[in-house]
Amino acid sequence: MSDPQQGLSANTGDWPKALFYTALIFSIFQIITAAFHPVSTQVLRATHIGFLLLVVFLSYPARGKSQPWQPLAWLLGLAGMATAAYQWYFEADLIQRSGDLTDADMVIGITLIVLVFEAARRVMGWALPIICGIFLAYGLLGQYLPGDLMHRGYGFDQIINQLAFGTEGLYGTPTYVSATYIFLFILFGSFLEQAGMIRLFTDFAMGLFGHKLGGPAKVAVVSSALMGTITGSGVANVVTTGQFTIPLMKRFGYRSAFAGGVEATSSMGSQIMPPIMGAVAFIMAETINVPFIEIAKAALIPALLYFCSVFWMVHLEAKRANLCGLPKDQCPDPWAAIKERWYLLIPLFILVYLLFSGRTPLFSGMVGLALTSIVILGSAIVLRLSSMAMRIAFWIALGVLCAGFFQLGIGVVFGVIALLVAICWFIKGGKETLTVCLHALVEGARHAVPVGIACALVGVIIGIVSLTGIASTFASYILAVGQDNLFLSLVLTMITCLVLGMGIPTIPNYIITSSIAAPALLDLGVPLIVSHMFVFYFGIMADLTPPVALACFAAAPIAKESGLKISLWAIRIAIAGFVIPFMAVYDPALMLQGDSLLATAFVVLKATVGIGIWGVIFTGYLLQKLYWWERVIGFLAGASLILATPLSDEIGFGLALLFIVQHSWRARKLKRLAEQG
Repeated sequence: MSDPQQGLSANTGDWPKALFYTALIFSIFQIITAAFHPVSTQVLRATHIGFLLLVVFLSYPARGKSQPWQPLAWLLGLAGMATAAYQWYFEADLIQRSGDLTDADMVIGITLIVLVFEAARRVMGWALPIICGIFLAYGLLGQYLPGDLMHRGYGFDQIINQLAFGTEGLYGTPTYVSATYIFLFILFGSFLEQAGMIRLFTDFAMGLFGHKLGGPAKVAVVSSALMGTITGSGVANVVTTGQFTIPLMKRFGYRSAFAGGVEATSSMGSQIMPPIMGAVAFIMAETINVPFIEIAKAALIPALLYFCSVFWMVHLEAKRANLCGLPKDQCPDPWAAIKERWYLLIPLFILVYLLFSGRTPLFSGMVGLALTSIVILGSAIVLRLSSMAMRIAFWIALGVLCAGFFQLGIGVVFGVIALLVAICWFIKGGKETLTVCLHALVEGARHAVPVGIACALVGVIIGIVSLTGIASTFASYILAVGQDNLFLSLVLTMITCLVLGMGIPTIPNYIITSSIAAPALLDLGVPLIVSHMFVFYFGIMADLTPPVALACFAAAPIAKESGLKISLWAIRIAIAGFVIPFMAVYDPALMLQGDSLLATAFVVLKATVGIGIWGVIFTGYLLQKLYWWERVIGFLAGASLILATPLSDEIGFGLALLFIVQHSWRARKLKRLAEQG
């Protein structure tokens, strides 16, 4: 499998000029279309894919890690842009003759499909193209299959029309979301990253927890949770924060495999942390047609439980191995870090406020991005002002100018940014800030490539599924099992998500499983959001489970340990990620889908006790090393609390109390004997 970032892994400053300016124009196009909507949604989707193809073919070679051969790269890249130009120029004609393709339409359609498959292979390896290729073959040849899998048969032109034209194939909902919300939020994260947000998060986590028991590992958990608010990729999170946290954990005595497992688990958890949630939240909101805030609300408690459980596992392992933290004088002051870079938090807080006040993700992302660029440019100017009064006056004046946006529209914000750019051009140190902004725009395009290409290619699956109705066949199999046993159907769905997740990123995994498996859970009475969250969570867990475990293999070279060993630790550390989706199905109040806050409070208490005890079982340590029979009692206590059968809660709490009381008594007794001896 190819490294998901190999073609774009060099520093943006070292890129060939043609690639740099292509990525820059791509980002500018996306910002203009998000702000002013100058083209139709179909043209936007087509141009988005055209730019993605151009960037991929200019940067990813056909094989190996060398620079792509430029004549072929430009030929393929411009062929991709030509498919977009065709959709733009002949937009009215294509609408009028919808479904009746000309020879030119067929050539463009086939070219687009082949280029998207090849681009995805270069960016992500063979796994996703093979899965999508199987679906494409099913659409073309499914009429020859036996039994329920057989469909009525579709002509080659029908398949091309379904996939390359209209909005149910390559230009489907995932591509629309990638071309609007996702790109904006990736740019938002990129600007914050360039401005030093990662350093702020790491220093803050280091200052709060670095000196405590098992401090380095706790820093990894907290910094990854914070990173999840601005970044969309768990594997990218491993590579960025892991460079710092994994060597630190190893230096203070954590085993290599455990250190890698903590980083992989924490980083993948960043994808379930609102508001960004690895961009899946936006796709989910569009797919099931509910407000974004409902998705974020449903994800909040499970995300907090997940990170609390990882934090707890880290604490127990540190106690077991008696791993101290850093000396306090070596840790940065967390509040000094905030005082130094507090202004970076303003766009983040405003973004979260806008999202949770019911504004659309597109509006919120645009405002967040604009504010971030204003804060970066403004802070460069403020540093040149000598007195505090002048600095305060400058920020107030800037705030008043930006307030005009709500009266006069987005043009005011662009005017303010243009003014700040002009000032930065002439002041000392200003040009360096402009370079940072330029590279943030290019970085945004870089990070958007794997996500965008995946969103385009899974359109093949969506198109074939909607054309043939194969999803209802799959759902009927799960329903047949679920009529007798809901738990068994959930396990089948979980296995489907984990298998599909081997080697493909979270976004395409969610899109595939939500179109095939989630409808079956809905028919079994699982609430809409919970059924989609169920498949989403196990899509994420696939990056931690063997044999592929992308996040663990990304951590392997940093930890200098095998990806498989890291994966086995990651599964134990991430136990909450496997438990919470099942609990939410049996008690939707965990995702705020219940009738009352009291019901939610009770199920959170159950989940906390159950996951907490299982953390002790899988670590094998609480106050002392556990005996085998204590593990059995603890396992049964956790399992009873997770189940939702009559009397299971009472049995679970009873066993949990028995476990804690007897273990505390035994530990006290051993301590007394040790003191006497």
